[in-house]
Amino acid sequence: MAWLVSLRVESTIVLVLLLLIAGCRPNAKPTSPTFPRTKAATAELPSIIQNGTGLRLLVAEENNQPNLGILLPDSPDTDRSINVLFPEHVTARRHGAAEAEHLYLFESGRQGQRPVWQQVGNSLQYERDFQPGIHMLARAALEDDGVRFGYEFENRSKVDFDMIYAVTDPRMTGIFHDVRLERTYVHHKEGFDLLASETPTRLTMPMNQWLPARYLVSFTWPVPTQRVEHREDGISYYNKSRAVDEPMIATVSTDRQWIVASFSQRTGNLWSNPELTCQHVDPTRSLEAGQKAALEVKMLVLRGSLDDVLARVRQQRSDLR
Repeated sequence: MAWLVSLRVESTIVLVLLLLIAGCRPNAKPTSPTFPRTKAATAELPSIIQNGTGLRLLVAEENNQPNLGILLPDSPDTDRSINVLFPEHVTARRHGAAEAEHLYLFESGRQGQRPVWQQVGNSLQYERDFQPGIHMLARAALEDDGVRFGYEFENRSKVDFDMIYAVTDPRMTGIFHDVRLERTYVHHKEGFDLLASETPTRLTMPMNQWLPARYLVSFTWPVPTQRVEHREDGISYYNKSRAVDEPMIATVSTDRQWIVASFSQRTGNLWSNPELTCQHVDPTRSLEAGQKAALEVKMLVLRGSLDDVLARVRQQRSDLR
């Protein structure tokens, strides 16, 4: 029976991996977009929040579905260099089911009803309900060194879910856009290394051969034996040959002045779609009938070095849910 248990575990890992990489879909432009905040729309939205360093957090007016902008000091309110789908999707797998289902999937523009946003202290939050009876409170808290994204789920149904997660999807343009993954790092026990260091040909291959792509590295999941997979969806999946020792991805700005780094307490793997320079470190939880579950991802946005980022990750990671 041991082989059967192993097969089920491996199948679950593959299923979750496929669902995770289904997010971060390339429907954003690689240049930095700007959008006006009209009086009619902003009347429904909370005010922009600012911390002591000048970093700002706002609800993006251009999409009805939950979308946040993180603004560097002195950047205009219309800047979307750090544009976060909050979340890109909510996905769950019922107990005993072979496949997972989307409870929610982000749609751009005026699709769907805008949630009722609230400002609570330094946080922007909203609540939503999904079938068959899942309640979600989503909260983004502006902190001294970045933003903490949290999701609190309550299962009000009679259905047990073996897995649920919400994909926080930061899409970066402008000074953070890194389509060749030349400034996007992960951390191994030996130290920092570029996420895509094992694919030096990415720097010179024609863009239509490099993209579309996903670059992945394991944290708790087994390291895949196949380095590159060219799948039927037309996307090339690159797997790094060694696991990371911290669940974090960091991207350095073109002027080397700023770093954006996403991390969580625990996740199966980390990955990026280089076309969008997104950072995925999303944790999963089980959610039985009548129970609650909480998940958090922290995004550091700061001036400093990669070592500064690592120190903060190690200091704060255990505080995440």
